[in-house]
Amino acid sequence: MKIDIKPADLSDPLQTQTLLDLLNRYALHPMGGGEALSEYTHDHLIEALQKRDDFVALLAFDSDQAIGLCNCFEGFSTFTCRPLLNIHDLYVADGYRSRGIGKQLLAAAEAIARQRGCSKLTLEVLSGNAAAKKSYGDAGFKPYRLNDEFGQAEFWQKYL
Repeated sequence: MKIDIKPADLSDPLQTQTLLDLLNRYALHPMGGGEALSEYTHDHLIEALQKRDDFVALLAFDSDQAIGLCNCFEGFSTFTCRPLLNIHDLYVADGYRSRGIGKQLLAAAEAIARQRGCSKLTLEVLSGNAAAKKSYGDAGFKPYRLNDEFGQAEFWQKYL
């Protein structure tokens, strides 16, 4: 199986619809929250992303079938005084999981991070998602910790 991974072109209506379709499939999955994208998000996301120069999307295809998505945003590390690339969404379609496609998407994101001069890649993972944690660990990721005495960092949120 030949998988093609390429950056999404947000000026291409077919690719933007593909991105929205994959993101909605991820949102509908229990690991994505189990709810479809809102009508507002569906109608405005691409326009909002087009205005950002810190956004990168990667699409994975098996022939002409879209099977994976990796959305990333550039941030900044004050400790290294360099940018970082955060993998915000990583999704591989049912029937294609456990075939290394996620690792290929991670490798493509890493290549972009290196091109941008980033000091690191970051991502969040649900504590109960053992398959993703294993995959991320195999790709060289590990829980964020600065000092063993204080433990690993936790990702928290507050809705506004």
